Amino acid sequence: MPRYQNALFLYNGNAGSDNIEQKLAETLPILSQEIKQLTILQTKSVEEAKEACEKFSKIVELIIILGGDGTLHECINSISQLDSRPVIGILPGGTSNDFSRMLDIPQNLEQAARTIINGREGPVDIGKLGEEFFLNFWGIGLVTETSSNIDENQKNRFGVLSYFISALKTVNQAAPFSFQMKIDGKEIEGEAIMILVMNGCFIGTRQVPIESIKPNDGLLDVLIVKNSNLTLFKELMVVDQPWAEDERFQELAYTRGERIDIKTNPVQDIDTDGEIKRTTPEVIEVLPNHLTFLHAE
Repeated sequence: MPRYQNALFLYNGNAGSDNIEQKLAETLPILSQEIKQLTILQTKSVEEAKEACEKFSKIVELIIILGGDGTLHECINSISQLDSRPVIGILPGGTSNDFSRMLDIPQNLEQAARTIINGREGPVDIGKLGEEFFLNFWGIGLVTETSSNIDENQKNRFGVLSYFISALKTVNQAAPFSFQMKIDGKEIEGEAIMILVMNGCFIGTRQVPIESIKPNDGLLDVLIVKNSNLTLFKELMVVDQPWAEDERFQELAYTRGERIDIKTNPVQDIDTDGEIKRTTPEVIEVLPNHLTFLHAE
């Protein structure tokens, strides 16, 4: 008997369309074995993808999203608003695919499809900003400037490497800003060049070195980077291993909380899952176990 009776397979027809036939050939035969009725939908815009998620969430058990972090971000913004929310499966089809890495989804599409069929369902927290949501991270300062400075031609040629090329160009230009934060009632203030509020631990394919980050613990992890020292930046963004000794990182501050109120001077652009749409001040809340994703076993 198939594991799921009905599901939606959604992919962005404007992203990576040069090899979409290969991507479909690698995934659909595997998925169809365990899904009795599989609807395949190609979307051409963000609005169409969001509308499809809202429509199909009422009638399917599972939504499978083939795309990158941007497509996933828009889809979860649609699904998170609903009272009835289907299980979500991720097929990594973008440049970084950061949250799929958090869930230990293989980056090979054939293996990822098998993970969706054989993996376990698990709850995942969501960050809430007014009427909008984020899945992986919220950031201001250096992370936003890095995203803004990525050259699209470079991104097409070098993929994930483009993020680090941009970061290295940006780090010496990072302007500090002052901030005031209230985290679950506790006030923190100071100066920083980057603040990250994280639900996942991968940014630009690299793991942020905080071992305690979990996407289902009911807490958001707050990392404050105080200095634009290049050595520190490399430790933060390129390190492969989780922290061994916290005291090695003298220019970082780390805490956790359920609600974060933040003000900055000057006003900062906000990067949520790679999308830059908002500015400070901001109120961030966690919605514990709000969505259900398929994880690797």
